[in-house]
Amino acid sequence: MAENPPAAGVLERCDIRPSANTTSELTLSLLHFDITWLYFHPVHRLLFFDFPCSKTEFLETVVPKLKESLHETLNHFLPLAGNIIHPLNSGRPFSRFEDGDSVTLTIAECDKDFDYLTGNHPRVADEFYACVPQLPPAKHTPDVVILPVLALQITLFPDRGVCLGITNHHGIGDASSIVRFIKAWASVNRSSGDSKLIDDKLLPFYDRTSVEDPEGLDSIYWNLIKQSRAVESPPISFPLNKIRGTFILRKDDVQKLKHFVLERRPEMHITAFIVTCALVWVCLVKVDGATETLADDEPEYFCFAADCRGRLSPPLPAAYFGNCLGFVKAESTHGLLKGNDGFLFAAQSVGEAIHKTVNNEKGILDGAENWPRQFGKLIGKRLFGVAGSPRFDLYDVDYGWGRPIKFESASIDADTSMSLCKSRDFEGGLEIGLSRPKEILDAFAAIFTEALRNL
Repeated sequence: MAENPPAAGVLERCDIRPSANTTSELTLSLLHFDITWLYFHPVHRLLFFDFPCSKTEFLETVVPKLKESLHETLNHFLPLAGNIIHPLNSGRPFSRFEDGDSVTLTIAECDKDFDYLTGNHPRVADEFYACVPQLPPAKHTPDVVILPVLALQITLFPDRGVCLGITNHHGIGDASSIVRFIKAWASVNRSSGDSKLIDDKLLPFYDRTSVEDPEGLDSIYWNLIKQSRAVESPPISFPLNKIRGTFILRKDDVQKLKHFVLERRPEMHITAFIVTCALVWVCLVKVDGATETLADDEPEYFCFAADCRGRLSPPLPAAYFGNCLGFVKAESTHGLLKGNDGFLFAAQSVGEAIHKTVNNEKGILDGAENWPRQFGKLIGKRLFGVAGSPRFDLYDVDYGWGRPIKFESASIDADTSMSLCKSRDFEGGLEIGLSRPKEILDAFAAIFTEALRNL
């Protein structure tokens, strides 16, 4: 890293292995769904729990139980204890777990203000990295690069709470896969280490032969991706000079937004996701329009991923482990989005993009051979996106410490995405996370609040 992030005091760093009586080796091919994310920045998730405990209780009770439950859970999620093997000369990348592989778990203590970090108000983005685990460094050989895929950290805020940090390499799995691991681990920890109590719905499905590839997408993607950039993601450079804020849409807000669109576009199929993305997109465009000189015909893009598991032919089980995402691209122009009807144009663009890709009569992978080039062309363009989904509710995770008081997607510091998840406190509501320079976030907050007030 260019500069060290705000640090927590490391109390212990240990390697947790699956049980010795598990499979000694598990190798999974990385398919085009995985290859897409091979050079993406690591994904950081933070779960804060309002769980006051002393340092003694933390070290003597909480940590040993967490280690044991992780040990048991990894028996079912062996790829997360393994590595991605990236060939340098010939062959395609794959995931490999071997006997002796492990996951690094960091035990830390932090004296930062727990209430400050878990609020919705603007907070300095750098402050969160005391709780963010870093993936171990890659190992280089003449023929391959060996990339660890998971790092974990449990941080104590004495007598106030704990934070569980999860960092994963995106090439090993998407949110569906990683959230299943988080929930499985939570259930084992809550049940005092009994992995037999894991809900069958959370157990991963590994069969790669279930994924058909008649168009040869695996080879197409690998031949394109391997030429694109370095194997390892660049380090985070501190200070980030960004402020992190959380914005809430209550159920009533969502209903008003949907009603606003349907009154004017009754033919549209409108969802909470569409109106939320449209509102954030337009507000960000208007902020930039007020601070930069942008032509009305300047293209504006909003991109996000859609789960393909149930949309393939044949469909995959919901528990399929790995990445299984299609790319959706909405586009408009700066002039349309900054105008009085900008929200309507944004909603229409997002809705049409979903219909064109997700509901494509030829299948969600129609045109997928062109996705890498299409999205490569967007580098340097005016692009916004979404990280996460309300489908993956991390606020119902319980390690025995109660539900999280706050979820943060630290990954959004690295790009222009917003995070999106269910609201913890408002049934039917949504929680939006943004990380931007202070002046941008302040301007966004004003426009966002005014937009909701005028509904």
